[in-house]
Amino acid sequence: MDVKDSNGTLLNAGDSVMVIKDLKVKGTSVTLKRGTIIKNIRLTSDEEEIECNADKVKGLVLKTCFLKKA
Repeated sequence: MDVKDSNGTLLNAGDSVMVIKDLKVKGTSVTLKRGTIIKNIRLTSDEEEIECNADKVKGLVLKTCFLKKA
């Protein structure tokens, strides 16, 4: 299974990614701002989603269409 970011670059477990659009996190008042770096991602069984931990929110699942490899 190949997991790709918004630019088509392959992502691997442990990579760092950058958010390319402001994202509101459901269930919290936190917004991930554009340009936020998220380190040490984990791949899921779905090739369009990754798991990660951001500064203020733990256990996030993000769509790869809003990310680019840093």
